[in-house]
Amino acid sequence: MCSLCGVIGGDQHWTDAAARPGVYTRNVERLDRRRERARRVTAVNRVLAAFGMGLSDWQGSSFVLATRTGKSEMIEDLGHLWPAAERLAGRPCDPLDPVLIARMESVSNG
Repeated sequence: MCSLCGVIGGDQHWTDAAARPGVYTRNVERLDRRRERARRVTAVNRVLAAFGMGLSDWQGSSFVLATRTGKSEMIEDLGHLWPAAERLAGRPCDPLDPVLIARMESVSNG
């Protein structure tokens, strides 16, 4: 998404389900949106584990990214995740690394 759409769209990240007039989502109910957010956190944590980190939801409005050593950072949305992960890790964190993807696929298929 371009940054202009992000400004026009309001304070929610484009990946978040939104119950607003004119916005399509299958998750109209608040509980459904919270479930979807929890599923996203679970999926992200599968990838972050490879970098020694974890993500948790913070009151449905932000996230807390933390390392195993206790360093943490608040992030607004998933769009800020990877730059924050790299800052905390002090190294590149590529969720699309072919080796990481192959390792994750072998775990889920095994």
